[in-house]
Amino acid sequence: MTLAGRSAIVTGASMGLGAAIAERFLAAGASVMICARNAKELESQRLRLAQSHPSARVRAHRADIAKVDQVDSLFTAAVDAFGKLDILVNNAGVYGPMGSVETIPWAQWVEAIEINLLGAIYCCRKAVELFRPRGYGKIINLSGGGATSPLPGLSAYAASKAALVRFTETLALEVKDCGVDVNAIAPGTLNTRLMDQLIAAGPEKVTRALHARMVKAQAEGGTPLEVGADLCVYLASAASDGLTGRLIAAQWDPWPFEAAIKQDIGGSDIYTLRRITPSDRGKGWDKT
Repeated sequence: MTLAGRSAIVTGASMGLGAAIAERFLAAGASVMICARNAKELESQRLRLAQSHPSARVRAHRADIAKVDQVDSLFTAAVDAFGKLDILVNNAGVYGPMGSVETIPWAQWVEAIEINLLGAIYCCRKAVELFRPRGYGKIINLSGGGATSPLPGLSAYAASKAALVRFTETLALEVKDCGVDVNAIAPGTLNTRLMDQLIAAGPEKVTRALHARMVKAQAEGGTPLEVGADLCVYLASAASDGLTGRLIAAQWDPWPFEAAIKQDIGGSDIYTLRRITPSDRGKGWDKT
């Protein structure tokens, strides 16, 4: 799963999973442009990565992906630095306000949608502009549990992540005939700053069940960041060519997929979001 000769943008890469993805990409031979909103943290991460991989090309560009002009500047900087772009990883994201939808600050709810959904989609748009003429490219969107189950108290996060998966499926069909693969991943329960924020919010805002699950996951260490990062390497490599429009769980799904399994996935609705009907659950009261 080499990435030699490939160049990537990884958003939200000043720490946590984004930094781990950048690390794995560099180790696999890619050139990487990392971005985040905090310039000091971003430069610190660039220095660390450059020291760890002295022969690799790693650049940093401060950008808030919710700002169109800053995303434009980010993509221009990446192409100027590397000559081309092959991979986009949309990792930047926030939980947004925590609490019931009628009590949380509305401006914060909207901001979470702007970052998690609109910002990621605009980054995809910029990537496709570069990928389509070349007939190749890889887009990886970070989703997760917010897309697959309700999350009371985290409505902006849940709504944005579910929407991002459906956008992933839709964009994959739009660009399927021009060699661009678009996938989403669920990296697992990560012991990062986001988990700290969720636990600090308390069970009254995020439900006792979710809070207890996060406390337990943090005590056990959570899913290692490297698991999701390695899945990103696979999806960014030629080994995954043709696998597109899927939500893949880093911790639970049997990737890398053999050729026959990839073919099965491509001809089915496996790893997609779908409505469950009565007949799917053995009930006989569907309308006929």
